[in-house]
Amino acid sequence: MPLETTRSELQQVGNYDLVEKIAEGGMGTVYKGRHRQSGQIVAIKIVPSHMTSNAVFIKRFEQEYNAAKSLDHPNIVKALEFGRNADTPYLVMEFVEGESVGQRLERVQHVGEAEAIKIIGQVAQGLHKAHKLGLIHRDVKPDNILLTPDGQVKLVDLGLVKEVDADLNLTRTNRGLGTPHFMAPEQFRNAKNADVRCDIYSMAATTYMMVTGELPFKACGPLDAWMKKIHNEITAPRQLMPSLSERVDWAIRRSMSADPAQRASSCREFIEDLTGHSTRKIASSDLPEEASADLWYLVYKDEEAVVHTVKGTMNAIRRSLKEGLLGDAANVRVSRAKSGPFETLRNHPEFRDLVIEPAPMQGAAGKRPLTPTSSALNQETVPFLPETPPEESAPELPPLPPNPDVAVSAVLPTIQFAHAATTSEWIKWLILVLVAIMTGIAGYLLMPALAHLRLL
Repeated sequence: MPLETTRSELQQVGNYDLVEKIAEGGMGTVYKGRHRQSGQIVAIKIVPSHMTSNAVFIKRFEQEYNAAKSLDHPNIVKALEFGRNADTPYLVMEFVEGESVGQRLERVQHVGEAEAIKIIGQVAQGLHKAHKLGLIHRDVKPDNILLTPDGQVKLVDLGLVKEVDADLNLTRTNRGLGTPHFMAPEQFRNAKNADVRCDIYSMAATTYMMVTGELPFKACGPLDAWMKKIHNEITAPRQLMPSLSERVDWAIRRSMSADPAQRASSCREFIEDLTGHSTRKIASSDLPEEASADLWYLVYKDEEAVVHTVKGTMNAIRRSLKEGLLGDAANVRVSRAKSGPFETLRNHPEFRDLVIEPAPMQGAAGKRPLTPTSSALNQETVPFLPETPPEESAPELPPLPPNPDVAVSAVLPTIQFAHAATTSEWIKWLILVLVAIMTGIAGYLLMPALAHLRLL
């Protein structure tokens, strides 16, 4: 592609020749460049000419360089140099051969579940490093994720990065920064207070588009998108793509919840939600001797308040919990070893989806709480269960026939975010009724005066 620019003076910047335009956006134009001495191929972002006098914009542009320079991670594009060509600032970055996720989706519409998890998993690793350094990206979206031919993923465009513990006064209060369709609702309202869970929401929205091929809140303007976000008025992913697993559908819905407290709390937790497995490497030497790869121990109370310990495989335990055979899932504690420690199900990604219910989405099938069946135990609420179970040998869970088609018919609700009715409509009608009433009263009071005038 030939160089497309009307600014002939920018055929060169610093020690680089501009080869061709790669992309153009609100934060500047990106060119492919070549170092004149070494021949190194780079990407060069140049500030738009009409923004060179905007001090806040230039400060944010320089902040992008500082943020990228501090993030030495294989899944984040490296910043190489910051300079000025006369009065025009420019940023030199690592050149990434390949295409963006957005471009990929334009070609193939959507990607498979496994591939989407692989891509977003690498994004999460880069973001995890940024979050550890106190940096929030605030603009995660398909167009800012690059894919190399060998399958490596690179997160780009750190122009909206926010330092958690520093106020650079670059973001005005009550002003949203980012891309509306992928932006968390609270960020839309006030980007100054954006935190880790805003990036989690954007990752979930990006995953939504990858696996469904649908833009979240498509055909909506920014205000309409925000209204739909706060009420979770979006079609569930699995309704658009029935082949999508219940696990991935749940993970996306959880982290696109309007309430930040209902989302995954970290990049690590979001990936665990997607995969159903812990991302923490546990050496076999760190596990108790009696622990095996797929054996779990459960502690629960029966209807007579007697504490029991049972053991079983992950799949057998999940089926028992779904069918209500162990009572209220919120009161069950689980461990990899009979000696404990026993923790709630939400602490283990293998079972977390059974006790955390995301805010319901428009069109999503309703789910009922995990409650005992008529043949199950009628459990009381157990505020605390001992971490050390009784010493008797834990019985096996009753064998369950393999049934991969069993649907998750019940999920224990935690904080259910109800569909609050939009108030703007009834306020509008109330105002119209009040205006009509006041007009009638005014007409009634003025009738004698008008009659008097006609007599004159």
